[in-house]
Amino acid sequence: MAQKLTKRSEDYSSWYNELVGKADLAEHSDVRGCMVIKPYGFAIWEKMKEILDAKFKETGHSNAYFPIFIPKSYLSKEAAHVDGFAKECAVVTHYRLKTNETGDGVVVDPDAKLEEELIVRPTSETIIWNSFGKWIQSYRDLPIKINQWANVVRWELRTRLFLRTAEFLWQEGHTAHATKAEAIAEAEQMLDVYADFAENYMAMPVIKGLKTESERFAGADETYCIEAMMQDGKALQAGTSHFLGQNFAKAFDVKFSDKEGKQEHVWATSWGVSTRLMGALIMTHSDDEGLVLPPALAPIQVAIIPIYKGEEQLAEITEKLTPVIESLRKQGVSVKFDDDDNRRPGWKFAEYETKGVPVRLAIGQRDLANGKAEVARRDTKEKNLVDFEGVDQYIVNLLNEIQENLLNRSKTFRDENIREVNSYDEFKEVIENKGGFVSAHWDGTMETEEQIKNETKATIRCIPFTEKEEGVCMVTGKPSKGRVLFAKAY
Repeated sequence: MAQKLTKRSEDYSSWYNELVGKADLAEHSDVRGCMVIKPYGFAIWEKMKEILDAKFKETGHSNAYFPIFIPKSYLSKEAAHVDGFAKECAVVTHYRLKTNETGDGVVVDPDAKLEEELIVRPTSETIIWNSFGKWIQSYRDLPIKINQWANVVRWELRTRLFLRTAEFLWQEGHTAHATKAEAIAEAEQMLDVYADFAENYMAMPVIKGLKTESERFAGADETYCIEAMMQDGKALQAGTSHFLGQNFAKAFDVKFSDKEGKQEHVWATSWGVSTRLMGALIMTHSDDEGLVLPPALAPIQVAIIPIYKGEEQLAEITEKLTPVIESLRKQGVSVKFDDDDNRRPGWKFAEYETKGVPVRLAIGQRDLANGKAEVARRDTKEKNLVDFEGVDQYIVNLLNEIQENLLNRSKTFRDENIREVNSYDEFKEVIENKGGFVSAHWDGTMETEEQIKNETKATIRCIPFTEKEEGVCMVTGKPSKGRVLFAKAY
């Protein structure tokens, strides 16, 4: 019998790591800090990618691809940007290997040193803005709205599958605009796209807001973010959108002629989400039995398991099920009909539960005779005997119900774990013993923000886009423009 997962309540970190392995999502690579995303995990990522890509195209963006290697001199052009990524950069210094003296291995050829070192892409602003400089001359060339699906490398020392790895997959949008207002509207629009995806596809409620200056993307004027709460009460930054002002345009001297013929620097944005969303999906919904997937992102939405003895019974069940499978597929439902006789039904039930398949239908000879089928839902583990006639529409309705239930369940959990505090002592007690999001007043200074972080390990996750309630800082007693959300975070 398969070993059970560690309970979330006992060791959340071990539970997560075990689940990623047991659900066959990913594994550690022999390359330190990197992961292998296995076919089932990659199928979920592909569904995310497909949905997001369609949304990007609906909002006027086109896909392109830029080199993985960035000349070191490009990063030197934007001081804040290079400073923000300098400690995480992988650097290519040579371009050739040669056989070693003993002939049983290879060494770096010292004569093949690059004239200029190349940085393995940590993010692509610099190399993309170098291209934008060639593409943009006039207001007629604007706006430019580009998206790239790619891998990036950030040399992380502490890694965790999906959440933080040295190499990860993501998309990065990069846009250029004639006016500041257009660029800000773009950054806000893309944050809304991310929030819509998180809530309506991932069934993961998020809070939209601004990052503080110290948490801002390197080289940005403003960073907008969506913050989600995981089941252990920690926050996870699920997506960011950046208003870059004219910083990169000035660094790469990207100007355009306006309608009056005047030369102006363009205005910019960048925005991205990564395979970190996989970690968010796992931690938002899953339980002690394994993965729980919202139907909108499940590679297999319905697993159908015939219970039979011999080919004759299987043929009879298959004949009965074929119209149901065809009907579901016509309605866009992904179905797996698992008639593999090398695995017992009980093993299959456990396997699909672990992998988070939203709906399982089982049918045997007795069910066939009674005109019934057993339908189990993964989110609540409820099982019902359902009339075979109309079971296809029952499943379609059930998938919608599961999607809605997962969002409502996670939203209820999130809302129950947002707590307002008014004193620093109360803040410390809540952060230490209850976790979750803490809504508190802050005086707006980096010094106070750093003090809170050092003393409690809690950071300001965002300054929410909500009505401002003026008050006084819980630490210094100085005036506060509004409450901000603190949490410990991934």
